[in-house]
Amino acid sequence: MLKFINFSLTLFLLLTFNVVTQCSEVDEVDEVDEFDELLALDDELERETEAGGVKFSEAETLTKAQRIVFELNNENSERIVNGYEFVLVLGYAPWCSRSAELMPHFAEAANSLKDLGNSLVLAKVDGDRFTKAASFLGIKGYPTLLLFVNGTSQPYSGGFTAEDIVIWATKKTGTPIIRITTEQEAEKFLRKYHNFLIGRFDKFEGPEYEEFVSAAKFDNETQFVEVSKVELAQVLYPDIKSTDNFLGVVKSEPERYTAYDGAFTFDKILEFLSYNKFPLITKMTEVNSVRVYNSPIKHQVFVFANIDDFKNLLDPLQEVARTFKSKIMFIYVDINDENLAKPFLTMFGLEEATNTVVAAFNNGMTSKFLLESKPTRSNIEEFCSNLVQGSLSPYFKSQPIPDNAEANVHVIVGKTFDEEILNSKKDVVLEVFTPWCFNCEDVTKQVEKLAKHYKESSNLIFARIDASANEHPKFQVNDFPTLLLYRANDKTNPIKLPTKSSLKELAASINKHIKIKNQVAKDEL
Repeated sequence: MLKFINFSLTLFLLLTFNVVTQCSEVDEVDEVDEFDELLALDDELERETEAGGVKFSEAETLTKAQRIVFELNNENSERIVNGYEFVLVLGYAPWCSRSAELMPHFAEAANSLKDLGNSLVLAKVDGDRFTKAASFLGIKGYPTLLLFVNGTSQPYSGGFTAEDIVIWATKKTGTPIIRITTEQEAEKFLRKYHNFLIGRFDKFEGPEYEEFVSAAKFDNETQFVEVSKVELAQVLYPDIKSTDNFLGVVKSEPERYTAYDGAFTFDKILEFLSYNKFPLITKMTEVNSVRVYNSPIKHQVFVFANIDDFKNLLDPLQEVARTFKSKIMFIYVDINDENLAKPFLTMFGLEEATNTVVAAFNNGMTSKFLLESKPTRSNIEEFCSNLVQGSLSPYFKSQPIPDNAEANVHVIVGKTFDEEILNSKKDVVLEVFTPWCFNCEDVTKQVEKLAKHYKESSNLIFARIDASANEHPKFQVNDFPTLLLYRANDKTNPIKLPTKSSLKELAASINKHIKIKNQVAKDEL
């Protein structure tokens, strides 16, 4: 098999705003005073808005965020990060294409953190423009998020939705768990958080509670909330009936509530959370792709479809997902999104696909599988069952089978590798190439000449395979071009021939390892 790609993707993210700021020098006291005045204005505006029952629009959210996010430059960066206990700094470059998509998330996070009374200050710096500031802050690439605690930086390790940023920030600044004591607090919490882990304890003490707190401090992605009264817990998790200690995950989807029935230990709580924090079917985006790749669930089933086809498939797919909950992670990818879909589809040789594709990977993406029948509920369920049981055959991509009847150099594809290479009674010289290989063309010309030279031989054939479009479990090549000699009496140990030799030297290498039969005398190469 071609060395299968360990599909770890670096997520290039940029969170930025179009903020018009004054570049004039100001002293530290004036800058901090101005910041506090703006916060006071926002508080007044928020009270008026809540009184009128009106929600902020996206534009208003951005406008509000512009007033509470510092614009760093070469002059004020050191002063800002050293002037506050907690500062979350975003280093960005204006040319990043993801700015527009991610701008509302960062703006909303800035506003939410302020609403929660969090002491964290958010700031951003254009590293391309203010290179001195970027160097001082330790920003070496874009985007970079860094948390400064009393002037010392820590890397950001959370997600990239507004809720992800808020959860990570609140936990890192000393509030890993939100405690609910009134029904009003519970209702306000539900308006702000869509996914969370609830813990109900008679008293906020004891071994089980301490394990809960330890898990909350360790996890960076999920908001933990704690309550004592059962009636308050039922506002957040209506199915709570027991007065015993209780844990449950709440998500914003039809499969909304999942109760925990294991031991109250640090490891088990985190394991439960890891297997249950995603929805039945997760839509992959640029923002959540890192979390998807890092899921601990052993198997992942990807559905690539356009929006309309996915809507038609959603109900039966959710039923299948319920059957394999915690065993398979189901992921939907818009097949028209080239940035997300094409890298996966290329692994299957289906980069031009427009119809629904159902594929699967094991954890670590070392093996891949393809549903080759129609994507009906019964076929998908059988596919998933075989995947979990380990009886599903891995998929190896292949081009269509070619006609080699009149060819001097046979074209080999994944589906014919057994027949024409491994099971062939003849010696085979195989040229391995890729379309993007710079030096492959010269080797191809040499192979064509050698094939003509040995044309009358009854025991030697020449062949080539496009390694970018064909795979086989017993075929692994990392360098291109490569020439391999598969001897008739030993197909398991191919001999690597030199690719930078002259025709005479190549012919001598071939003649050294095999005996040519029925070769008619030819002019010298």
